[in-house]
Amino acid sequence: MKLERVQSADGTSVAFERTGRGPPLILVGGAFCDRKAPTSGTPLAALLAHRFTVWSYDRRGRGDSEDRAPYAIDEEVQDLSALITAAGGSAFVFGNSSGGLLALDAAAQGLPIPKLVLYEPPVILDTTRAKHFEALAKQLDEAAAGGHRSEAVELYFTQVMQMPEPGLARMRASPMWEGLERLAHTLSYDLRITARGATRLEQMPAVRSETLVMDGGASPPWMRETIQTLARAIPQARHQTLEGQTHAVDPRALARALEEFLGECWRADHVET
Repeated sequence: MKLERVQSADGTSVAFERTGRGPPLILVGGAFCDRKAPTSGTPLAALLAHRFTVWSYDRRGRGDSEDRAPYAIDEEVQDLSALITAAGGSAFVFGNSSGGLLALDAAAQGLPIPKLVLYEPPVILDTTRAKHFEALAKQLDEAAAGGHRSEAVELYFTQVMQMPEPGLARMRASPMWEGLERLAHTLSYDLRITARGATRLEQMPAVRSETLVMDGGASPPWMRETIQTLARAIPQARHQTLEGQTHAVDPRALARALEEFLGECWRADHVET
């Protein structure tokens, strides 16, 4: 795959790769994810390339994409809009974790997304927790801007993901820590997306995409309950549980679910005459 670029509405250059043949499918990653992420990037794209033209991109501020300050969620929606336009004017979209919330915002704003697939978007319905995330986002901004990238990553793991110290110590010692630090300045972006919480739920009747909302069977009960609440709020949504999966979902399980949900459209587009 070669690196390509598209220009967003505010002039930001967004980097992407595409592979495969078939209707376009754009993958949107969450926190700590760039276009190489296993569950929202090129590894998942490789599993789907025999059925779709899969677009893996670096969200603004990540990888080879540019960034603009101050951050605004709607500008990320415009990035996705630019990719959809480049893909031919409409595209299927898959969003993982907070990338799923971003994809939902795009669908609610009327972007041409015929089918939308989401895996465990972190819907925060507690307004107190949402305000905590807003405050935490400011702390992350300050840490990253001050050059304290490792501190920002640790803050996200402990305050957002509730990671205990032994797990954090293993992460610090792993080869991937340096890559996490490179993305530290974008962690506040995902927190701000997540903090929209209940406000976003009120906007769900505007989503006209046929939607599949998924969770993992081994994920915490609170996660599964909020995912089901979200599915009920979207007019054309259905809920599916991937048995045995957690938030760290197996890309192969995702690929199977995506193929099944999107496959009917693919077959209709490729009927030989």
